[in-house]
Amino acid sequence: MNTTTTQGVTVSVTTNYLPDYSSPGQEHYVFAYKIDIRNDSEFTVKLLRRHWYIYDANGMVREVEGEGVVGQQPILEPGESHQYVSGCNLKSGLGKMRGTYQMERLMDGSEFAVEIPEFTLVVPYRLN
Repeated sequence: MNTTTTQGVTVSVTTNYLPDYSSPGQEHYVFAYKIDIRNDSEFTVKLLRRHWYIYDANGMVREVEGEGVVGQQPILEPGESHQYVSGCNLKSGLGKMRGTYQMERLMDGSEFAVEIPEFTLVVPYRLN
């Protein structure tokens, strides 16, 4: 699990390779990642946007931006957490992702970026 904390908001990531949805012979590797966002600050926060960088070992880099996460803009009271699962496909079976969430403190409307820790996406047999 990869974890980082920014201004009291902790983001943890775990990943899984999905062989049933992948076609290695066609250079199509699918991964799922589970994100846990925990608000350990003293303020209520809202997740506004996401910004991802996806690196494939074949040299391709994709950038993904958008509102919320999986169609939601969760509001987290102090001590609350939000989990979601999403996915990514690669052509090489080896890559990594990193990014940020744009958050808002609801008490004063101030915005701040929360780091998403860099994590690897790797087909298990590439580890040997």
